[in-house]
Amino acid sequence: MDKFMRVFLTALVFVFGTALQANAIDIKSITTDKGIKALLVEDYTLPIIAISVSFKGGSAQDPEGKEGTLRLMTALMDEGAGDLDSAAFQARAEELGLEFRFNISQDNFSGGGRLLRSEREEVFKLIKLAVNEPRFDEDAIERMRDAIRSGIVSSQKNPSSVASKALREAIFQDHPYSRSTSGTEISIDAITREDIIAMNRKILSRATLTVGVVGAISETELKIALDDIFGNLPNESAIAKIAEVEPVLGDDITIAMPVPNTSVSIVYPAIKRDNPDFFAAHLMNHVLGGGTFSSRLYTQVREKRGLAYGVSSGLATFDHASYFAAGTSTRAENRDEAIKVIREEIKRIATQGITAEELEKAKRYVAGSYAISNLDTSGKIANVLVALQTQNLGIDYIEKREKYIADVTLEDANRMARQFFSTKPTVVVVGPVVTQ
Repeated sequence: MDKFMRVFLTALVFVFGTALQANAIDIKSITTDKGIKALLVEDYTLPIIAISVSFKGGSAQDPEGKEGTLRLMTALMDEGAGDLDSAAFQARAEELGLEFRFNISQDNFSGGGRLLRSEREEVFKLIKLAVNEPRFDEDAIERMRDAIRSGIVSSQKNPSSVASKALREAIFQDHPYSRSTSGTEISIDAITREDIIAMNRKILSRATLTVGVVGAISETELKIALDDIFGNLPNESAIAKIAEVEPVLGDDITIAMPVPNTSVSIVYPAIKRDNPDFFAAHLMNHVLGGGTFSSRLYTQVREKRGLAYGVSSGLATFDHASYFAAGTSTRAENRDEAIKVIREEIKRIATQGITAEELEKAKRYVAGSYAISNLDTSGKIANVLVALQTQNLGIDYIEKREKYIADVTLEDANRMARQFFSTKPTVVVVGPVVTQ
């Protein structure tokens, strides 16, 4: 597909997403003959199909001592399949105009992309090859291993990455969530081709497959395609059970690095996505530090004192854990004052709460921004369809979301502030040594 066509289609995808956003999204739940479940938004405005897939089992499934196995496997999924080596596979994808990427988190292995309707049969064949017959050639393994190792080395020089590593290890300790998704220099070198094949067989199954599709494809066509692509995968999941974990808090961790700025993270307990109080916590956080330019932290840290370019806070939610973090990056000489101001604002919201006016502004923003942030392209909508399933939100979540937000009371939001911030936090500081 030539460059002009790519640019043209990119513009059309934006128009397509806007058209879907402007109209009620008609979500259809389908089940294939082989039991694969998917959500579909059928739309023929443009000849484009967006697909998003997810399998349960992320980097938390990596064997101990071989952290980064799933990350390496993921990097190899488009490095050859069936009778196509890496160069041939990627040339064929380019010829078909396929844009498909695989990703991982601690809890999931996922993939997604978009394609032209006219090329769907050939594209689905290529995706089927990648899913069912990845080659995992030794030369490709070494190239991807080198690339990941290079990223690991680079991350060791990045204050934010160093802070994230220290934070994970401090609050999750010996739990799988404490490990890096990319592994370490030692662990990435310990991974063999047999480990990668075993991980592939472990993760990919129909039992944990979730699919979201948006665009120019019918229910019948999609059912046939999904059974053809995924129907030969095992119907039983082989992933290991991951234990629930509460973050261990209360530590003060300082790591010296010869860099211009200091990275600061302040961590408290939180709630998971399936908690009924999630939106109360979300709205409270919007007022504190999630609202960017309108938040209390932004006002106090940047606007009034000029201590940092940016500051934010938010909930980190996993399948088996959660935490709340506030953070910033600031010059070394501003470090102590920035930490003091952030902690003062957190204490103030815990003891005094937010106001009714702040809550109403947060509700308007959080309700109104959802479509712009999540429903403006077909690819994003496909991702939402997967999230509706993996997070058990329900097929009618988009319609009900505004009511969930509207139902949050001032007491609900302030109760979340008291609950989160009644514990001594873990504070992680990474940057240059400050001499007094």
